Amino acid sequence: MGMANQTRQGHASLYGLFVIIAGVILIAAGVVTYLVVSSTLADQHITVADDAARFAGEEVNQPWEAYAQADIIGEHATEIADGQTYAQLPRDDPNRETVMDAAFLQASLFTSVVAFGVAVMAAGLGLALIFVGLALRSLARRAPVGQPSELEAEI
Repeated sequence: MGMANQTRQGHASLYGLFVIIAGVILIAAGVVTYLVVSSTLADQHITVADDAARFAGEEVNQPWEAYAQADIIGEHATEIADGQTYAQLPRDDPNRETVMDAAFLQASLFTSVVAFGVAVMAAGLGLALIFVGLALRSLARRAPVGQPSELEAEI
């Protein structure tokens, strides 16, 4: 039984290492994604409108600024269209193209907000995986040879 237990401990330690590596990869992917989205937005030189509720005049390169600009674009489009959406405007309405452009810009900015969120979530999951991997490796090291480990006792 001692040899089988050592093998299980070795497997738990190895699995823990794999989980840690996966966590590091997720953190790196999350950070890189966040930076790419931020940089891409900054390259567009978008400034939050002066009449926005928050972050007026700020360059859009963070999720909260993108959200604020998308929000004010929506308000402007609603004003231009007298409360109607692009789909509700008659085809011959002279404001239809402007409202369509506003809807596109708003959707693009909201998409960047989602991308920021996914990046942060990936990094957070990566951090959680690192803790799980460290716990697995710790449990594998603490189990005395010939006796079931805490992990095995739970199973």
